Amino acid sequence: MKTEYAVLSRQEIERIDSASMEVLATVGIRVDYATARDLFRQAGAEVDDARECVRIPEAVLRRAIAQAPRQFSLYGADPAFHLDLGSGATHFAALGTPTHILDHETGERRPCTLDDLVQHIAIIDACDYVHNSQMDIWPGDIPMTTIHAEAIWAWAHHSHKPFGMGCYGYIPTLDMMRMMAIVAGGKEALRRQPRFLAICSTVSPLQMSQMQAEGLLICADYGQPVAVSPEGIAGATAPVTLAGLLVQENANILAHIALAQIFRPGTPVLYGTVSTIANMRLGTVALGAVETGLISAASCQLAHYYGLPCRTVGAATEAKSVDVQSGLERSATLLPAVLAGADLITCAGTLDSSMLESAPQLVLDDELCGAALRLARGIEVDDETLALDVIRQVGFSGQYLSEEHTARHFRSEHFMPRLLPREPFDTWLQAGGRPALELARERVRRILAEHRPYTLDPAVERELDAYRQVVAARPLDAFYAGEAIEAQDLAAL
Repeated sequence: MKTEYAVLSRQEIERIDSASMEVLATVGIRVDYATARDLFRQAGAEVDDARECVRIPEAVLRRAIAQAPRQFSLYGADPAFHLDLGSGATHFAALGTPTHILDHETGERRPCTLDDLVQHIAIIDACDYVHNSQMDIWPGDIPMTTIHAEAIWAWAHHSHKPFGMGCYGYIPTLDMMRMMAIVAGGKEALRRQPRFLAICSTVSPLQMSQMQAEGLLICADYGQPVAVSPEGIAGATAPVTLAGLLVQENANILAHIALAQIFRPGTPVLYGTVSTIANMRLGTVALGAVETGLISAASCQLAHYYGLPCRTVGAATEAKSVDVQSGLERSATLLPAVLAGADLITCAGTLDSSMLESAPQLVLDDELCGAALRLARGIEVDDETLALDVIRQVGFSGQYLSEEHTARHFRSEHFMPRLLPREPFDTWLQAGGRPALELARERVRRILAEHRPYTLDPAVERELDAYRQVVAARPLDAFYAGEAIEAQDLAAL
């Protein structure tokens, strides 16, 4: 029987919910974006423009949250590929945004490049369980103002799966939406079959930044799912107690989800978290801490309490290399999220608090995700799986390897990894004695050698490239000018 992992009782969930509602109604949330404050004001919130503060009554919050869909699909560049979020299935994505990478050939730690981004998207395209890239490589060899456009270009040519990036402000987010619409066949086609997952990072404690709110509203206008994801740090930017962190982060998440629904009712959202604890010895982040798994599991319970799909972090680590520490921390932060029923887990490929990428780790994480899904599925007990007929037939002295029942069920009952050696020691040694990490490197090489870019319709190719060139030619002043509210027109996106 399959049961979900629970770290909170129903009564405890209700207490966190009640406390969060009190926080938003009395303390409120700082909103430095006047457009967002106006939207809250129109919905019935109490707005203090001088302090840039919004207090949101419980009734306003609950009315807005009730408009968010309980389930939606996220499509790939190939619309035949889709992930059904909120369906009860757990899906996996890569985790970012690393600025450095461990070269899979030399092991050298070096800055990420655009080529690394392209290769990363191609590797995810070949993964069995990791089905979404969240802009997991941040290239340092191209202008900052072009990274978002180059990423969309790379995705369109190297992946049949969905893509995602952060809410980067007005101009970059609008660029991304318009480029995605070109690939999808227009804005309405993109709305019907969303292909982009936006990460809206809420600011702790209790803040909504202009850049993130701008991106949230633009993605909402285009009908693209938004994962509202705080990165609270217990003991630093959030209360040190996990219950206190959950109250603060729940309030922050609900305020952002409410804004999306006030602006465009029915916007697909995920209740998200990347929250963890502080390393109290140094005052730094400890994303690989076991408490990250507890926060993720609790966030799943809160999301499902509100009837919303959930996005969490997982397989996070502070390790600086693909080693024992990485394996231990990855398991401790991934399994609670999987067992609690998270809908999407960003988990694959990173080290060092998600700042360091490793392609071999990415394909090993793909294996870990498969194993975690098997664990979460539990044990099915029925007449077929009880196997009484075959037990009677084999009796005392037979064997099961040649039985038809075994052939019929072993692929679904047993998780069979690609990269984890299971043969006896002597057999393994005779075959070269390669450990899992070397097998992972070999798989990366094979994926990249066999990958072929996807061919776009020539008209789409020309239009997409033309927009890409517009972004490349845009001066820095124009890039930042879009942050001026008077230059923004949300009615003409």
